[in-house]
Amino acid sequence: MQPPKNKKSKSSRQTIIKILLLIGGLFVLITVGVGYFKKDLYTVMKVPDFQLTDQNNRHISNRDMLGKVYLVEFFYSSCPSICPIMNNNIRYIEERINCPDFGVISISIDPAHDTPEFLRLHAQRIGVKSPHWHFLTGDRAYIEKIADQFNIYIGDQSDESESLNHSGMLALVDKKGNIRCRYKKDGMPMLYYSGLNYQDPQGKTPKLNGEYHPDREFLIEDIKRLLQE
Repeated sequence: MQPPKNKKSKSSRQTIIKILLLIGGLFVLITVGVGYFKKDLYTVMKVPDFQLTDQNNRHISNRDMLGKVYLVEFFYSSCPSICPIMNNNIRYIEERINCPDFGVISISIDPAHDTPEFLRLHAQRIGVKSPHWHFLTGDRAYIEKIADQFNIYIGDQSDESESLNHSGMLALVDKKGNIRCRYKKDGMPMLYYSGLNYQDPQGKTPKLNGEYHPDREFLIEDIKRLLQE
């Protein structure tokens, strides 16, 4: 007697289902695996070499910062727009971290005005208490070179209308002198964090008096993570 014809088709359907389940299981494993590994922070590059003078007339270099997690910003003390926002957001972060192994490097793009003495007054004015927050000044051409190596935009000194323009981005550096960042929702590395305020929780529309600071919260999380490494 021949077996019923539908027995073979039933077996084929079961095989197809098993294959589909296997493929689905592999997809889940890959997705979970990628998500797990991306909990780590991406290494952007080695921090560029720099050596400048801080508000206390001390020479500060990237080598002096080894062993510390720190932020790097480009700003100038008389800036009427985003610099106070950036300084305030960094001060908020510094107060929440409250750790001697965390520091800040704030490099002035207006060294003609921002002398060490003036930067010391600026630090006092905005309420900086940490001895590890260095406001740096030096030769403008050298500072432009450093900004270019950091891939953080500042204006061309030769263009008077452009020279004091600059990015609101911050670089996060680990204890070994590597620039690090988290991954975005699309799986791509952020590269740099924003020091600005926003009018929306997603951080899409900058606003000087905006009430949202998504990257500020990201930085607090990621700095704590790097301090544990």
